[in-house]
Amino acid sequence: MQVAKDMPSAIRMNEGGEPAPQAVYEKVRFLVSGNAVVVFTISGCCMCHVVKQLLFGLGVGPTIVELDRDAAGGEIHALLFRLHGIRRQRQPVVPAVFVGGKFLGGIETVMACHINGTLVPLLKDAGALWL
Repeated sequence: MQVAKDMPSAIRMNEGGEPAPQAVYEKVRFLVSGNAVVVFTISGCCMCHVVKQLLFGLGVGPTIVELDRDAAGGEIHALLFRLHGIRRQRQPVVPAVFVGGKFLGGIETVMACHINGTLVPLLKDAGALWL
């Protein structure tokens, strides 16, 4: 499974080719670059719950941002939508998982990586797992 490009180059532009709102972009960039694993979720989303439980079960302590409980959640959600739009039009926006500062993907990608055995090495390389 191939990991997507670094977040800064992947989401700096919106669908019209214009820069994303700088404050929101910087907040997301700061979170993603400063934490081994970041998961953007919406509370009550069952697929978000599955991803969080998988990561917790593997021994990862991800940084979790619940967009419906964050003051900038709507803007971050729009930014993530643009990122997902670059990769796939039909994939849900959340959960959005970043590992080692790079956008990994949503539930489908995370589960595929887990099943094919590439998720744990990614997490180890990012410093999220030590075993």
